[in-house]
Amino acid sequence: MFAKLFKTENDGVLTLTRVVLGVVFFAHGAQKMLGWFGGYGYSGTMGFFTQAMHIPAVFAFLAIAAEFCGGLVRILGLLSRIAALGIITNMIVAVVMVHSKVGFFMNWSGTQKGEGFEYHLLAIALALVTLIRGAGALSLDRLISSRLAHEHGSDVPHANAESLSRA
Repeated sequence: MFAKLFKTENDGVLTLTRVVLGVVFFAHGAQKMLGWFGGYGYSGTMGFFTQAMHIPAVFAFLAIAAEFCGGLVRILGLLSRIAALGIITNMIVAVVMVHSKVGFFMNWSGTQKGEGFEYHLLAIALALVTLIRGAGALSLDRLISSRLAHEHGSDVPHANAESLSRA
């Protein structure tokens, strides 16, 4: 069961989707957690989430952590399925609570009040790829999976299991 959490193929496309979504979510999370990239930081974001949006503090914290920590571990490819589940949950809540009222499209022309949910659907789809297929090549999940298979004498094919076990 534990091995299934880390199992992934040596697939560059999975790596691409994982890393790109990780970078995007890390940047958004860094706005909320650290105040980077024009964000309000942890205190400002928590205040907005809990006071203006009336989100309970525990869920506000989980949303910030899902973006910041989830983005970081996605980039590294560590516990990628768990990070993907956090991002999917975060995006579904954002669509239901905020963005579905605005409509499908982002506010490209600046004429609507808020942003639509098209971005969120793309993020959900990319995270679902990781949830279903794993982190791909160049991931810590792949390294762990290969070592677990090697230690347990599994006949699960891993292209680089021998070279990774020497690393």
